[in-house]
Amino acid sequence: MIQRPQSLYLALVFILNMAVFFTPLYRHAMADPAAWIGLGFAITLTLAAMTGLISIFLYKNRTNQLKLVKAGTYMHIVALGFAAGVLFSLGGFGTFLLKEVLSTGLIVLVLILFWLAGSSIKKDEELVKSMDRIR
Repeated sequence: MIQRPQSLYLALVFILNMAVFFTPLYRHAMADPAAWIGLGFAITLTLAAMTGLISIFLYKNRTNQLKLVKAGTYMHIVALGFAAGVLFSLGGFGTFLLKEVLSTGLIVLVLILFWLAGSSIKKDEELVKSMDRIR
């Protein structure tokens, strides 16, 4: 159901995750001599995006939806670790790395959206449980 707030959050998660693939941070990760960093970054971003997309369609089963959102959050934390590793291998923070730092900020924004989606799913579940008690 698209009108639910968590569905909108999860759709934004998918869109912003796909946008990370077009950032300078991703290009630096793929150009890194240690190829496992770029590969790990790409895999965790893809898995986190897919969990966000799949969990949109699990609106009838909120417990599984919440589990999938939590799994996506954990995968995205790993992706943030890869992004921080790439960022620090470039020389840390600074005005000359503004685009890369903003790319990492995009990953943090996706984490916030995952958290918002999880809290909205929990609120829905509590609302349904309270309605069941009234019956």
